[in-house]
Amino acid sequence: MDINEIELITRKVLKELERVIVGKKDEIKIVLSTIYAGGHILIEGPPGTAKTLLVKSIAKVFQGKFKRVQGNPDLLPTDLTGYYIYRLDGTRTFIEGPVFANFLMFDELNRTPPRVQSALLEALAENQVSIDGVTHRLPDPFHVFATEVPVDVEVGVYPLTITLRDRFWTRLHVEYNDPSEELLIATHSDKLYKSEPEINPVSTIDVLRRIREFIDTNIFVDEKIIRYIVKLVSKIRSSDEVMIGPSHRATIHLYRVSKAYALINNRDYVIPDDVKTTARYVIPHKIVLKREYELRGITPLGVIDKLLSEIDVPK
Repeated sequence: MDINEIELITRKVLKELERVIVGKKDEIKIVLSTIYAGGHILIEGPPGTAKTLLVKSIAKVFQGKFKRVQGNPDLLPTDLTGYYIYRLDGTRTFIEGPVFANFLMFDELNRTPPRVQSALLEALAENQVSIDGVTHRLPDPFHVFATEVPVDVEVGVYPLTITLRDRFWTRLHVEYNDPSEELLIATHSDKLYKSEPEINPVSTIDVLRRIREFIDTNIFVDEKIIRYIVKLVSKIRSSDEVMIGPSHRATIHLYRVSKAYALINNRDYVIPDDVKTTARYVIPHKIVLKREYELRGITPLGVIDKLLSEIDVPK
């Protein structure tokens, strides 16, 4: 597999996704970059903005196994991971939970209690789950797309811990389409209202796995770019506004997603703009601001944008 072959596959995938996902071209590129890099995605935004449609469409494009979990306070860890059925003769049978999928859609993750959120940690970090002392490997590739209920407009939610947020490589905030795009949505309503998107498979799970392996060794990152990534993360940690800074995992995620974003833009090398673009999706959800700065209306994204404008860009 070479970069020209991947470019052709990517173009077909983007064309197919953009056929059913109206607008949101930048968001689709970030989602695809995260998947190519091997990561998981946190999606925020109002209902009815094509979040589930996007994940279902990606699963169909790559012919992957799709599962969905609806978060609620009654959910148990075994409802996610699976469980054993024990028989009187001492034998047991394992029943797989929805986590055994290539693409897991976890709707309203912050409606689930901490025990369920903790059960997801091992899957996100290690691509495995442990049930009754037995470790089970998850499919490869394995990607989680989780949505959140807005904390400021809903009650009965369990805020995600910074540890869990840190496992998600990128976070998207999707909004309503503008009127011109909504006109297009209305025009195609006879197809878009269906729960199952009319998507043509244009690639496979095996190809997706090979693209990830291609990124491992075939996308060049100059040492100046790596230093730029490290400097940005370090500056965020030492910023006056930040109480809990990004972990080393954030550095890894930014490095990997930048490489994948370069590939999607048909380059086998990373440029500073790749880092600047992807940093706005990789880092904000991984930091916690001091309360006094939050009260002033300062946001994590605002802190990152300020530092991106201050740090010298490598040439």
